[in-house]
Amino acid sequence: MSHTPGTSRIPALGPRGEGWVIGQIALLGGCVVLGARHIGRLDLASPAVWILLLVGPLTMLLGALVLAAGVRDLGLSLTPWPRPHEGASLVETGIYGRLRNPIYAGMILLAIGWAAFTASPTALLAALLLVLWLDLKARREEAWLSARYPSYDAYRSRTSRFVPGIY
Repeated sequence: MSHTPGTSRIPALGPRGEGWVIGQIALLGGCVVLGARHIGRLDLASPAVWILLLVGPLTMLLGALVLAAGVRDLGLSLTPWPRPHEGASLVETGIYGRLRNPIYAGMILLAIGWAAFTASPTALLAALLLVLWLDLKARREEAWLSARYPSYDAYRSRTSRFVPGIY
């Protein structure tokens, strides 16, 4: 199957991909609110809850570190929109040498960690919807990156989207 750089069946949702950002904010906000509503209902007598109270913050810490590394390493190429801005360059070093989308991966870890910490099934559902949303957003963004940078397809073939060596 032939692929023309920059083309995608995934919609742009605005000239810079603004709709993707709005959806991401809504899903993150939903995850936070749903988890916060569940905190007062935690059964502290349950050993499973204590495990979640430990695993959740550790997952959130890892997510914050991955996200921060992505922001730092992207430098002046950072934009809130999935379409790269005119002065952006392709970053393949630092965390971007292992992951194409560390900022999204960090957001996913933060959302899943929050859902675990709050032991909220509805927050977990919102986090899983965020995973699907960010995967589609990343695919749309990668089409734009492929059109902008001739070396992007080679970079994509040697790095993972969200999980090093797995996906």
